[in-house]
Amino acid sequence: MLSNIHATSQPGASGTTGTGGTTGTGSANGSTSSGSSGSSANGVTLGGTDFLTLMLAQLQNQDPTSPVDSNEFLSQLASLSEVQGITQLNTSFAALSNSLVSSQALQASSLLGHQALVTSSTASLATAGGTINGAVSVPQTSSSVVLNITNSAGVLVQSINLGAQSAGLANFTWNGQTSSGSAAPAGSYTLSAQVSGVSGGTGVSTLVSGTVDSVTMGSGTTGLTLNIAGLGSVPFSSVQQISN
Repeated sequence: MLSNIHATSQPGASGTTGTGGTTGTGSANGSTSSGSSGSSANGVTLGGTDFLTLMLAQLQNQDPTSPVDSNEFLSQLASLSEVQGITQLNTSFAALSNSLVSSQALQASSLLGHQALVTSSTASLATAGGTINGAVSVPQTSSSVVLNITNSAGVLVQSINLGAQSAGLANFTWNGQTSSGSAAPAGSYTLSAQVSGVSGGTGVSTLVSGTVDSVTMGSGTTGLTLNIAGLGSVPFSSVQQISN
């Protein structure tokens, strides 16, 4: 749209100069050309003031025998108003985004020290004979839910029978004891669940509870990340439950 204004201004400017136009008219034409070339060469974005300056130059240098169409002039004004509205809207959204980030940071700080229940198929035993708390996401009412715990070698260490469960979260606590009654060594363990009435091909999610040690504010689409003891960095979207 601005290029159209500039293109219209040149013939008018030339015609005025040919009929003995003043030096001021030539200066206006010169500044218009300079602004346009600087904008294309340096990638400078023209603002609302520049737009109006070009529009006035077009009116001042128009050919008297062929004046600017009023409809075109109104269309250019409407376009200017639209651009300014979009700019103000972008500014408002940026301010809102900053406000939301600040609010999220305050909320995140209140999570420190709390227990977060996170979707995970692995759990870490910090010390031999330690405790792991978590839950099984039961997809439907079942007469039997069993949690299996295997070590890094794939050997079954312990099975916990959670009994009959309705659909939802079935909480469990592993006391760190193996099926033989000895203390399981510290390390990483894999969790899996068997739900009666659910086919083997249907995945049953397990969740692990851990203490929130720190919170990281991401940028862009990264969002909030929680650093949970025994689980590492976990996206906030993976957290199913927060408790004291």
